[in-house]
Amino acid sequence: MAEIKLYTQWPMMMFKEGVNESGTAWVVREKPLTVFLNHNEFSTMVCSPGAYEELAVGFLLSEGILHSLDDIEDIRCRQEQGLLWIETKHPVTISDNFLRRHMASCCGKGRAGLYFINDARQLEAVNSDLRLEMARILELMSQFEEQAELFRLTGGVHSVALAGDNGLVARFEDIGRHNAVDKVLGYAILNRIDTADKCLLLSGRIASEILIKAARGNVPIIVSRSAPTELTLELAEELNICIIGFARGQNLTIYTHPERVLLERRE
Repeated sequence: MAEIKLYTQWPMMMFKEGVNESGTAWVVREKPLTVFLNHNEFSTMVCSPGAYEELAVGFLLSEGILHSLDDIEDIRCRQEQGLLWIETKHPVTISDNFLRRHMASCCGKGRAGLYFINDARQLEAVNSDLRLEMARILELMSQFEEQAELFRLTGGVHSVALAGDNGLVARFEDIGRHNAVDKVLGYAILNRIDTADKCLLLSGRIASEILIKAARGNVPIIVSRSAPTELTLELAEELNICIIGFARGQNLTIYTHPERVLLERRE
C-alpha cells in the first residue's frame, strides 16, 4: 500500500515587513470519506487522509451506535476512493437524534439545542476510579506536544492522544478536532484498549461535543492546552469527567472533579 501523504507543497507569495518573497508552503491535505452502515450510506466526513477505519468506528461510538469491537461483523475500506463499509452483528436503528445532535453543534439555540442537551442527559457517567499525579499529567502533555510535527510544519491540524500512566497509547492529527478524537477512540475499540484508566489529551478547545465523545468512550480525564466551555463543564460534572485546561509547561487549571488529580507524587 502506498504511503499516505498528510501534507503537500503549494506555491505561495509572502509579504513580510514590506518585502515580497516567492516560494512554497507546506499545506495539509483533506479528503472526503463516505461511510456505509449495513449497506446504507450513513455519513460523509471531510478529514485528513488515513486512519479511516479508526475514524469511522470512533464516530459510530460517539453517536452511540457502536459500543465495542464485538458489535462489528466486518469492516471494508477502499482508501483510494474514500469509501468504507461497516457491517454490524445486529440491526441498527438510526433515529433522527443523529441529525439533531449535529444541528445543535452548529446553531446552539432553539429546539436543536434542547435536543442536544436532552441527548447528553441520557449518557451514563464514566465508570472509573482513575487518579493521576499532576506532575505525570504535565509530563504526558509535554510528550504530546513534542510529537506535534505535522502542526509545526503546516499549522493546519488538531492533535489528540490517548494516554495513561505509562505514556501515550495512541495519537492522531487531523484537520478536524472531532475527527482526531474519533480516530483515537476508534483505535482504542479496534485494539480492545481499556479507556477507564486513560486520559484524552487535546491541542484545542474542549467543546461539549468533545466531552460527549469522551463520555461515550468512558474516558475519565480530558486535558487540553486550551480552554473548556461552560456547557462542557456542566456536563462533565454530571458525567464524572475531570476537565483540565491550559496545561502548558508546569501550569494547569482543574475545572471539574479535582479528586482525580493527585497534587503530590505518590511514594
